[in-house]
Parts: sequence; C-alpha cells; structure tokens
Amino acid sequence: MPTITDKPDPSRPRPVLTAFTRLSPFLLIAAAAAADSETPAGQRYDRFVVAAPALAAASWGPAGTLAIGGLAVLTEIVLALIRDHSVGAAGASVIAATVTVTLAAAYTAAQRVHRERDLAMVRSVAQTAQEVVLRPLPDRINTVDLALYYKAAAEQAQIGGDFYEAVRTPFGVRIILGDVQGKGLPAVELAAALLGSFREAAYDSTDLPALASRLETGLSRYAERASSPDAAERFATAVLLEIPDDRPEARLLNCGHPPPVLIQPGGVRLLEPEVPLPPLNLSGLVASDYRSVTIPFGPGDRVLLYTDGVSETRDRQGEFYPLPDRLARWTADPSATLLHNLRRDLRHYAGGPPDDDVAALLAARHTEPARPPEH
Repeated sequence: MPTITDKPDPSRPRPVLTAFTRLSPFLLIAAAAAADSETPAGQRYDRFVVAAPALAAASWGPAGTLAIGGLAVLTEIVLALIRDHSVGAAGASVIAATVTVTLAAAYTAAQRVHRERDLAMVRSVAQTAQEVVLRPLPDRINTVDLALYYKAAAEQAQIGGDFYEAVRTPFGVRIILGDVQGKGLPAVELAAALLGSFREAAYDSTDLPALASRLETGLSRYAERASSPDAAERFATAVLLEIPDDRPEARLLNCGHPPPVLIQPGGVRLLEPEVPLPPLNLSGLVASDYRSVTIPFGPGDRVLLYTDGVSETRDRQGEFYPLPDRLARWTADPSATLLHNLRRDLRHYAGGPPDDDVAALLAARHTEPARPPEH
C-alpha cells in the first residue's frame, strides 16, 4: 500500500554528524599538539587534551574512551618531553587530570551504551505493538485500491489518536477512519479498542448502522475495564465506508467526523451527512439512530477520508486549510501522487509540520486496464 509518512527513523543517525562526533576527540588532540608545539613555551595548549576522553564518551564505548584517554596521556608525555625534556609538575598535573577525566568518561560511556541498548529494545517492542494496532494495509482489497498518508504528532511516535483499518468482508470492502478525543496513551488505548471491535464486527454486521452499534457496544465494554478513570467520557469521531464488489456504489456512515471528499474526473464534492450523527460513545447521550447514505462510486472514482489534522490546519492568519479547493487541482493525479501533494501542501500552508495527528486514506475503485482488441 502506498504509505506516506513524515517520520524519520530515529535509530539511524546522520552519517556525516556521526563521523564528525567520533573523530572530534582525535581532532582535538591533534589541534592541541600542533598549537602547543608551534607556540612559545609560555603559551600552553597541551591542557586541552584533557577534554578528549570527555568528548569520546558521547560516541565511543568504554573501551574506545579508555583508548582515547590513553592517547591523550601519551600525547601530553610527548609534548612535555619535546618542550621541557622531562615530565615536570605542570605536565604531571595535566596527566593526572586526563586520567581522572578518562575514568569518569569511560564510566559515563558504559552507562550510555547500556541505556542505548535498553532504548533500542523498548523501541523494537513499541514498533511491534504499533504495527499490531495500526497494521499496514495492502495495495488493493478486492476492487478497491488504497493509499495512505499518516503522521503522528508525538515526537518519534508512529501512532497517535488517529486510526484506520480496511478489511475484506462478505459485504465488500469495509473501511474505518477516525480520531479519538484527547492525546497520549489513553487516546492510543481507545483507538486500539475501537480497531479491535471493528476488526471483529465488520465481518458479520449486516449493514453500517449495525456495525456502528457494535462499535458503541465495544466502547462501553472497554470503558468498564479500562485503567483510565475518564475512559467512559472519551469519544471518537469516525467514518465508516462500505464498497460492494458487484455494484458501482458506496455507502457511508459519518459519526461526527469531517465529511469525506468524493473525487471524480470532473471535480470534487464534500459528502456532507443529511442528518449529523454524534461521535461514537455519545449516542447514549444524544437520541439518534445510525443511518448510512449511498453514493455512486464507479471505476476511477475515489473517496478521501481524513481527520481534522488535515481540515483544521491553519496558516499564519488563522485560516483553515481549503481542502476541496486544493484537491480540485490534483484530480488527474494518481493516488500516491495526490497524497504526496497533500502532505507537501499542508506543510507549506502551515509553515512547517502539522502539530496534530494527520491521517488521510484514499480509497479508489480499481480501473481494469483496457484489453487489446481481438483479431
């Protein structure tokens, strides 16, 4: 599935910066030695070698830090012999300070290496858990092509309060995209509960209203066992989309979510619900019945589902992002290109990366390639 993300790999540092950081202790020793040997005896630059093992602790392990500290001590001895023909009191004090700093730096390096290993393990476990919650989607399910742009607002996170899923069912392809109220781990926990309910109920719920009711029931059960004290008060906006395999139509059910956009060769259209429905987990407070709408959806048609991280992006004047107007420029672009344009345009419009979770899922009715004429 074409997936666009803003997240760099946090475990992969920049090669140039890494190389410079690792070379910096040697550069410092070489610079101190050159300056000390080329200046008058009264100007002492050999003392700067003391900082070399401290620099080494930032990028070298304990053994490497000790080796660099040994090189710094050896450099000080050679400089003292060249300058004074012996290691005097001044040289001995520099050597003692270098040895002390080296031992402290080696201990610091050992602690850093230990923490980095623990962090790498935590990241590996977290990434596995994140992939279980928001697992990758295929390029195509039945007759539906899928493309995704997803960005979590939290630093170095791969999931947030926005969620999505698409599954093959006896009723066609069913898709959910939504946004959990709030941020942080409680929002992720609620998103995981909703996705679990959707993955179970999507296969046997007879229609989208029945599926939405099952999601409501799942949230109620989650609130009874959740560790968060305000779990019963949390809610989620969501859009449910059903695309049958054998009919050129699609069905939508919108639970308080920003309206999807229908993208066709002739233009774009917001799919506003005829009767607004409350978000999931709030239907008990607002008397309403879930109802879906049917739209034409033939070969080449596309529906963009998105969260408010897209529609509520603001420019410096506080104006909301004009999503339909922007999409109208890209109706002829392939889905992956359209989402790439959307990502780039959002960053340009906001003057930087969006500060909220962003999810945009493009579902397209697959167009079979034209067959060559028979002779």
